[in-house]
Amino acid sequence: MLSVLNRPDPDLPAIKAKQQSAWSSGDYSVVGVTLQIVGETLCEALDVRAGQRVLDVAAGNGNCSLAAARRFCEVTSTDYVQDLLRRGEQRAEAEGLPMTFQVADAEALPFDNDSFDAVISSFGVMFAPDQDRAAAEMLRVCRSGGKIGLANWTPDSFIGQLFKTLGGYVPPAAGLKSPALWGDRVRIHQLFAGVAQIDIVERFFVLRYRSARHWLETWRSIYGPLQKAFDSLDALKQSALEDALMSLIGSMNTADDGTMVVPSKYVEVVATKP
Repeated sequence: MLSVLNRPDPDLPAIKAKQQSAWSSGDYSVVGVTLQIVGETLCEALDVRAGQRVLDVAAGNGNCSLAAARRFCEVTSTDYVQDLLRRGEQRAEAEGLPMTFQVADAEALPFDNDSFDAVISSFGVMFAPDQDRAAAEMLRVCRSGGKIGLANWTPDSFIGQLFKTLGGYVPPAAGLKSPALWGDRVRIHQLFAGVAQIDIVERFFVLRYRSARHWLETWRSIYGPLQKAFDSLDALKQSALEDALMSLIGSMNTADDGTMVVPSKYVEVVATKP
C-alpha cells in the first residue's frame, strides 16, 4: 500500500474529461434556470455597472451572464459544455440580450491578462478539478481594481451533503479536492491570497419541489453527476443510494405539507483584485 507521502497525484485531465461527460449528460439547464435568483443577487453584490466587461466562468446555461447583461454589461459567457452555452444563448435571444458565448476551460481561459472588470461564477468554477489553477486564471484575466464574484455551495449545505453522500457510493478520484471546499472561508482565502479585500456572506437557495420523490426523479433524469452515479451502481446499491438521498432530504426538509422545501447554504464571495 502506498503511503500518504507516495500517493500519486490525481490524473486531472482524465478527471476533467469524466466531469465533462457527466455535465454533458442529462439536461442541467432544467436545474440551472431555477437558480436564476443567485445570479441576480451576485451581480448586485458586485455592484456591476453598465458598460463593464464581465466574464462568466463555467457559466452553465447563463444565470450570471443574463443577470449582468440585464444591467447593460458587455458579457462573455463561457463553459466547456457546448450544449449548456447553447441553452444560455437561447435564453439571451428570447430576452433580446446581446452577449458573447465561447467554449472555454476554466483552468485555461483564452483571454489576455486584465481583460475584464468583473469575473463571476455561480456554482460553476467550484467543480474545476485543479482548484488553484482555476482561481489563478480568474485572477489573471481580471483587471487591477476589478472584482471576482462567486456563489459556492458550502460543505454543510444540502448540495454539499448530496455530493458527500454520492461519494460514499461512488468514491471520487484519489487526491481530488471536494468542490465544496470553495464554500469554506479558509479555503477561499487560500485560493485568492493576496487580493485587496474578500467579502463573504452566507446565503441560502431554497430547493422547492412537489415532493422528495419528485426531486429525486427529476434530478436523477437530468442532473449529470447524479445520473452517472446511479448508472454506475447495481440495483441493490441504487436502492441503497436512493434511500440515503431520501433520508438526507428528510433531515433538511422544512415543509410539513408533503412538498419539498430544502434551504441549501452557499457563500457569496466578492474579492477585489489589487
